[in-house]
Amino acid sequence: MDTLYRMGVVGAGLMGSGIAEVCARAGLDVLVAESGSDALTAGRRRIEQSLARGVRSGKLSDADREQALARVRLTTDLGEFADRDLVVEAVAETERVKVDVFAALDKVVEREDAILASNTSSIPIMKLGMATTRPEQVVGIHFFNPVPVLALVELVPSLLTGQRTRQRAEDFVTTVLGKQVIPSTDRAGFVVNALLIPYLLSAIRMLESGFASAADIDQGMVLGCAHPMGPLALADLIGLDTTHAIAESMYAEFTDRG
Repeated sequence: MDTLYRMGVVGAGLMGSGIAEVCARAGLDVLVAESGSDALTAGRRRIEQSLARGVRSGKLSDADREQALARVRLTTDLGEFADRDLVVEAVAETERVKVDVFAALDKVVEREDAILASNTSSIPIMKLGMATTRPEQVVGIHFFNPVPVLALVELVPSLLTGQRTRQRAEDFVTTVLGKQVIPSTDRAGFVVNALLIPYLLSAIRMLESGFASAADIDQGMVLGCAHPMGPLALADLIGLDTTHAIAESMYAEFTDRG
């Protein structure tokens, strides 16, 4: 496996900061981009707070925390991504925004075989790849929230993703980050959200209809099915905007299929 040690993360929100943290903890040089200084400050704060929780729980030493923080740099200039080996896009779950990011990265990243990856939950990887001149190097690497805690990553190649890109991305996730991969075809929702989102929507409809209270719906699934949290609490954790975006993408794709 060729080493991918210069990481770029576009977006310093909940997912982007988590991805940056796990990469820094794995010993990688991490550069994080955001649109403005306030967003960068908030992203840095998320990383610091998460690492501090790791120290308090005994999973990290103070030295580990300091070393990880030292590996993370932040910028508002996407041009600084020129030397990156692998870039993960983690911006808002909006197709137009993501397409624009990939088009920009295609112009900026200089390594000829650099991997351009998306953390999207629902946008087709094919569409993101077609925004570049190198769709064979575009792949979905979908982490789960909270990234430092959850071991799963969905690996989503498009029909145009090259076999070498797939293998390098999988090696990176499993060998470098120590996470577990499940493969998915390039369809809305991939594996996990294709199962999860209908479940969450059913819980929301149940509450909306007055059939059961929010507390009873959540408690029912926690105590009756051994889920760590109920569907309504989980929808809040994911974010209702993200839940809505994934649901819309799934509806559009499966409606188009007739």
